[in-house]
Amino acid sequence: MKLDHTCLLLLAFCLPLHAAKPNILFITVDDMSCDSVGVYGCKLKGTTPHMDQLAAEGLRFDYAHVQVGNCYPSRNVMFSGRYPHNTGVEGFYQVKPINYPVMCDLMKAGGYYTAIRGKVSHSTPYQPYAWDDDLTTGPDGKKLHVKDVPSYHDCTLQGIAKAKTAGKPFCLNINISDPHKPFWKPNDPHKTSKVFTAEEVPIPGFLFDDPLVRKELALYYTSVRRADDAVGAILRALEKSGERENTVVIFLSDHGMPLPFAKTQLYHHSTRTPWMVRWPGVTKPGSLEKNYMISAVDLLPTLLDIAGIKHPKGFDGQSFVPIMKGQKQLGRSAIFKVYNENAGGNRHPIRGVQTKKYLYLFNPWSDDRNVFKTATNGTATYRQMRKLAPHDPYLAARLDMMDFRELEELYDIERDPDCLKNLVELPNHAFTLKTMQAHMEEYMRDTNDHALEPFLNRNDRAALAAYIQKVQGDADARRANKRKRKQKPAPKAGAKGAGLLRLNPPSSASAGKPVTITIAHTIPANLKEQGIHAPKLNVGIPGNEFQLGGFQIHQFIAHDRGLRRQTTAPPLDPITLPRPRQQTKPSPSGSPVRFHGQQFRSRRGAKRAHSCP
Repeated sequence: MKLDHTCLLLLAFCLPLHAAKPNILFITVDDMSCDSVGVYGCKLKGTTPHMDQLAAEGLRFDYAHVQVGNCYPSRNVMFSGRYPHNTGVEGFYQVKPINYPVMCDLMKAGGYYTAIRGKVSHSTPYQPYAWDDDLTTGPDGKKLHVKDVPSYHDCTLQGIAKAKTAGKPFCLNINISDPHKPFWKPNDPHKTSKVFTAEEVPIPGFLFDDPLVRKELALYYTSVRRADDAVGAILRALEKSGERENTVVIFLSDHGMPLPFAKTQLYHHSTRTPWMVRWPGVTKPGSLEKNYMISAVDLLPTLLDIAGIKHPKGFDGQSFVPIMKGQKQLGRSAIFKVYNENAGGNRHPIRGVQTKKYLYLFNPWSDDRNVFKTATNGTATYRQMRKLAPHDPYLAARLDMMDFRELEELYDIERDPDCLKNLVELPNHAFTLKTMQAHMEEYMRDTNDHALEPFLNRNDRAALAAYIQKVQGDADARRANKRKRKQKPAPKAGAKGAGLLRLNPPSSASAGKPVTITIAHTIPANLKEQGIHAPKLNVGIPGNEFQLGGFQIHQFIAHDRGLRRQTTAPPLDPITLPRPRQQTKPSPSGSPVRFHGQQFRSRRGAKRAHSCP
């Protein structure tokens, strides 16, 4: 008996008291579609050799999605484990204080050294946040350029070294800027290892073949290659540090490419992400998971399980560590997707539920007049689509869908991953539609989604309009309060810049008729042509209220129902406003005034105005 106790005592001293925590290296790219990656079926050879190598060394998920199609809300889902309506981060604005912990809080409390590079302002509900280090700043105190590939190697080494000095395992979040715009360009000082030409790039099925589209796609794919170069630089730094075998590497993209029908949407290619995990000793090299669906809301619970950290209450997501260990897991047959607001505060809420086979979307804002506002409307591809639509029925229909949508959309993802054929009104898909609607309602109830009521009343146009009016009103009020806090006092009479410009609107405006607004100015002639920035100038016209701000001034036409059935009208070219007529005494001398980056927008319900790009 004494010998047995001795053996047990020796065994106890031989075993570690607890297993060492693994390091975590979480790498993201910005605005990259899943099928831009070689192992995910990219038709263009050589886009992502380092990502492909990472996949060969670990596990990749075939049915992985993010929740949101734009950056700030998408990343806050990842790092909170909660849907946007449960974090408050539904757009590009800060939320403070918060009543829930995020990744930075939990990993620090769990003994990790936490550091971040890039997307710092998009990765927590408010900023600055208490990361141990912001690796966006180099050792010399200068901010690293987001497109500089070698800097990703250096900052990764820096973060690992600081964690070692602190005597802690590291949790590094390295966010690569590419292929987010601005794209790589010829003679770019920030090099890429391969340049793709317009002639060789594949055209996504949701876009169209055109020389300008090809040119934009060539810049995109070249930027994808530069993002891959950065992935390689990060992984080389990890190898150099000697921490490879004790580090879990997780890789994904925050959403799809920054082109129409991808970014700021919830279509299949908007949210599908190339999710890869290399966990030494756990994941099998070159393995592919095709049985379960995972999504961004599952990331934080999974990281905590990898690190052995207890979960807080309130997660919407679920850890998929059991899947990585080859175990079965229930509740992985569908994912819930959410979109609310763009960077400009424009509310066009969308809800989506997706299974392996079907995607269902609910667009409560779609009313035949409301025009979807998104960053991709500024792309060369969108502008070309609008230019060609009057002469091409297919592009006219695609433009119509891009701008106005339908209240409900249903797609067979297996047959139609580009989401080109809406099945909602087809009788043979009625049962599928009801099933997907039931999935949607269940998710909305379970997560306390504020869009539940309009979804339940989706056939009541007045209820939908009231909901959109409320959420847009809340967004407008939030932005107004922010502007008010930042507002500078108006220039005093006689001060520099005071009284230089005044808009003189006409006495009335009619639907379908051009509106001419003159500008009275007192800009000295010796200044010649001037660029004018006027972010908010209200123009009162009896029966209408127009607001100047946001985009480029074009000839302006008011329409009874927007441009929904106006796609046969040729687009109007941007105009330079000449020296205006003046209601006051004309200036003896003056220079032409050109407004840059402005657009008129009607604030009056039915008589909706739209600027024709």
